[in-house]
Amino acid sequence: MQVIRHLRRVGPRVSRVVLTLGNFDGVHLGHQAILRRAVEEARARAARTVGLTFEPHPIAVLAPDRAPPILQPLHDRLAMLREVGLDLCVVQRFTRAFAALTPEQFVEDFLLRHLEVTHVVVGYNVRFGRNRAGSVETLQALGGRLGFGVDVVGPVEVDGRQVSSTRLRESVQAGDMRQARRLMGRPYALRGRVVLGDRRGRTLGFPTANLHPRARLALPPDGVYAVSSAIDGRRQPGVLNIGMRPTFGGVRRTVEAHFLDFTGDLYRRWLVVEFIERLRGESAFAGPEALKAAIAADVAQARRVLAAGGG
Repeated sequence: MQVIRHLRRVGPRVSRVVLTLGNFDGVHLGHQAILRRAVEEARARAARTVGLTFEPHPIAVLAPDRAPPILQPLHDRLAMLREVGLDLCVVQRFTRAFAALTPEQFVEDFLLRHLEVTHVVVGYNVRFGRNRAGSVETLQALGGRLGFGVDVVGPVEVDGRQVSSTRLRESVQAGDMRQARRLMGRPYALRGRVVLGDRRGRTLGFPTANLHPRARLALPPDGVYAVSSAIDGRRQPGVLNIGMRPTFGGVRRTVEAHFLDFTGDLYRRWLVVEFIERLRGESAFAGPEALKAAIAADVAQARRVLAAGGG
């Protein structure tokens, strides 16, 4: 998949395009249904599948005080869009000037100037243009006038409720990692760089990789989780703690992962850690020995969870 920052940089007008557009935060099952439909339409029409996504999230620009934490950094979002099979993804920088385009300007003066759009695939609740004035009906009217078709994908439901980025974010922030996995079709993951810690875990017999996640990323609540990560081409099970380390009077939230039966050096490496199941909340223990016993119990429980097919 080719990635281009800003539609103006596409170059010569791209011919025969099936277009889909959205924030795609989390790339959940609802997003995947739209993306798969776009890929199928493009193949049937011998066209290119082009995705248009936005960075930063529009709410972060228009109402920063209300902006929710994001579910994925752009790198991970693009990786999932690539897996679905898009040919080209345009990452459009979202600004107030861009937000001021009317729906008609967005389609005629922006999209069609750079892309020969033959078909558009969108979700049933798509909104676009100034003040979110553009809707499915607007797009269909423009398509009828400008010569492109519009395919509308309905909602996807899990347990009788619509799958959405909001619902996925709520599941993550509640620590319901099994539900998050059902909404995404894969485990929720955190990407972070391994940074120096105080090496306290090593003294307890459980060395940890201290992860520094991206800012504004949705994190599960403080506690202990069974996790999995691909390290050097191998799947490594582990236990991850998010919290303040109250046993040692911590004052800063940390994210620390102990990988079972792993002895390599991970310092400065980027890791993607998948959350499989929440094991317990964070607790303060009487001292290092009590904490060590609790970690051993966490490791044993994580082994059972992961061996049962959790990750």
